[in-house]
Amino acid sequence: MKIPLSWLRDYVDIDLPVEQLADRMTLAGLEVDAITRIGELWDRDKLFVGQILEVRRHPDAERLTLVRVDYGAEQPLTVVTGAPNLYPYASMDLAGREPKVAFAVAGARLIDGHSAERRIARLKPSKIRGVMSEGMVCSEKELDLSDDHEGIIILPDDAPVGVPLVDYLGDIVLDYDVKGAIAHLQSVYGAAREVSALTGRPLRDDVMTVLERRPVTIAADADFAAVVIDAPDLCLRYSAALIEDVQVGPSPLWMQQRLQRAGMRPINNVVDVTNYVMLELGQALHAFDYDLLVQRADGRKPHIIMRRAHEGERIQTLDGVDRQLDPETLLITDTAGAVAIGGIMGGAETEITAGTTAILLEAANFHFLGIRRASQALGLRSEASNRFGKRVDPELTVKALARACQLLEELAGGRARPVYVDNYPGRPEPKHIVLDPAYVNRLLGVTIPAEEQARILRSLEFGVAADSAGLLQVDVPSFRQDVSIPADLAEEVARIYGYDRMAGTLLEDELPRAPRNLKLESEEKVRDVLTGCGLDEVITYSMIDLRDEAKLLGAAAAAQPHVTVLNPLSVERGHLRTTLLPELIRTARANLRFTERVAIFELGRIFIPRPDETLPAEPRRLATLLVGPREPASWLSHDTGPMGFFDLKGVVETLTERLGVPGVTWERGSHPALHPGRTAEVRVNGQTAGAVGELHPQLRDALDLPDLPVALMELDLDVLLAGWGSQQEMVEFSLQPPVFEDLALLVDEGVAASQVAALIRQTGGKLLVDVRLFDMYRGGQIPAGKKSLAYSLTFQAADRTLTAEDTAKARQRIVARLEREIGATLRG
Repeated sequence: MKIPLSWLRDYVDIDLPVEQLADRMTLAGLEVDAITRIGELWDRDKLFVGQILEVRRHPDAERLTLVRVDYGAEQPLTVVTGAPNLYPYASMDLAGREPKVAFAVAGARLIDGHSAERRIARLKPSKIRGVMSEGMVCSEKELDLSDDHEGIIILPDDAPVGVPLVDYLGDIVLDYDVKGAIAHLQSVYGAAREVSALTGRPLRDDVMTVLERRPVTIAADADFAAVVIDAPDLCLRYSAALIEDVQVGPSPLWMQQRLQRAGMRPINNVVDVTNYVMLELGQALHAFDYDLLVQRADGRKPHIIMRRAHEGERIQTLDGVDRQLDPETLLITDTAGAVAIGGIMGGAETEITAGTTAILLEAANFHFLGIRRASQALGLRSEASNRFGKRVDPELTVKALARACQLLEELAGGRARPVYVDNYPGRPEPKHIVLDPAYVNRLLGVTIPAEEQARILRSLEFGVAADSAGLLQVDVPSFRQDVSIPADLAEEVARIYGYDRMAGTLLEDELPRAPRNLKLESEEKVRDVLTGCGLDEVITYSMIDLRDEAKLLGAAAAAQPHVTVLNPLSVERGHLRTTLLPELIRTARANLRFTERVAIFELGRIFIPRPDETLPAEPRRLATLLVGPREPASWLSHDTGPMGFFDLKGVVETLTERLGVPGVTWERGSHPALHPGRTAEVRVNGQTAGAVGELHPQLRDALDLPDLPVALMELDLDVLLAGWGSQQEMVEFSLQPPVFEDLALLVDEGVAASQVAALIRQTGGKLLVDVRLFDMYRGGQIPAGKKSLAYSLTFQAADRTLTAEDTAKARQRIVARLEREIGATLRG
């Protein structure tokens, strides 16, 4: 929220330095992100409020004029300008109607109005078409107020001639962030209330009491319009006023400047008034062309109806977009159809134009959740929806109407009817809280007198009365719908009292031991191991393009249901992922443009719809990708070939070993994206954890990856780490020497090496401490349909040195079982 300090001062006197004020606001929860000084470039002795005394045509240039300007010095100066809005004044007698302008003399720092970029230049006297120009009448762009360079800025008639421009137009803008669903702080008046409470200066409430000073009747019906609310759960209140004899035109400079400094673009006096009141009070307004509403009602009194959209209904909004509407979206309609999307944006068919003479002014209140959902479903955010999505005070509607009618009468020549139509089905119950000052002190850890607590709450417009027991009877104002319990009031007291005034103290007792979070611990351990293996962690989008999954998984992707995102990052990323692999491949492809080697992993959640549940299942997954040379190029290393299946298998084995995962086995596996001959299934205690393999070459080419093996893995972390963190049995290291035996076997081609290793471990007994496959051979001297597997066996005892007889017995048992169960034979 951007607020000019001059606007804030309309409601509260501020005598603090702006930096100190920003610090106080930030500590109170209005986090000031930036302080912008309007007119920071304007030198006090170089830029002034000037008055044009005479405008003449340039003798040698049709498009130029000569302007004589009084800027408070002894003698006026003559300047040459091409400003088109000064042409009408040429050769005109200006006596009594001399325009006031922003005038710069030589040496002034200005923005170059002819440059596309923001470039600061020093003004120098120059001869233009034979005439010396000794200054400049400035446009908004040259003053760094906006990008408008079409003409010079014309100041109000009461602008004091000769005053430094920085004193007249200069300002300071505070840009602060509003945390949470707190709509009352998204207004100048709401910020002024906070500043008043923080500084102790009185709050001027003139803008909030306009209604009390106007002779207005508020009724459920009026002769100019009827209001019907068919969706009272979405529209809590709808108020409207009629303003006739309106003359649409530009807003005065002071309003345009305030809107621009608050981040809004001036359009015309009617639209600007609605935006001005929204910024001032926090109540969004919308103006309809009343004559168009009457025309749509065939000359009868318009009926304004709040209802849900019909299935398939559409509306063209003010931004020119034709929008398909969700059935839960609130529409503002008349008998002919939709005229606005409630709380979000108006419709194009009844918008204000230059020919509008009568307007129906709407001030409504909508349920915050309905606005949020509709805004997300439409992919449309506006200043109005931003406020209504944070619980706007329903009592504001008629107050805002009164303020807007006042401004429209002053600035657009309008005449407001002295009756407002008001339908208010969602009137909230008043909230009352009993607050014990001792509770506040106990909760905050400081002693704040009850009188001070009451003063702070009153400064925030809470109704406070102390009873005979010393308790505070607090009435919560309607604009504080976020306050409901005594702790909320204690927070308000703490904010205004000042967190910086609360001394830090140590706890008297030791902090209780935090319970272990095994899931987080296990994930951190996984990260540590994989980064230790040389992999880099990546975090990819959880919202994906279904075409990426379909390209990778084929029919399997089409068979898998997906969670649809209502407010996606883009049209393409409209669904939640069911696998980590497509985004991992996308990341690798992007990085391979700059490097030849990628080794990455991601630890994240996927999203699986559950038919009988509102929310999807979110299992944890671990995915890795390896592609490129095993070692980066170096004068110490030689070409070791590209990474592939066995490199990734080694990573998985290292991971399971370091994590102490028991019962890990490998079996031949299949996966729709992986090479059928280079894919293995990882099992933990008999349960499938996932697949490891190399991307199918055809898919690799289709995915625009290099002609190298691409090793992929995706594991279910909940299966892999099911027993992680439980107490593990530790075995003392043996001090006795190990004995190594090699075992070379001939087995059928279909026998898996892991199956042989498992049988060796099961048969070797307690003395067998390790089994490793070190060779696999096919070819010469190996019969067809057979392969050779060679294993290194490590035997070791804890209490003695093993003899040849010990290992021979174990070896004989192993060979006998292998021959019996899988038909293995020893190679000579």
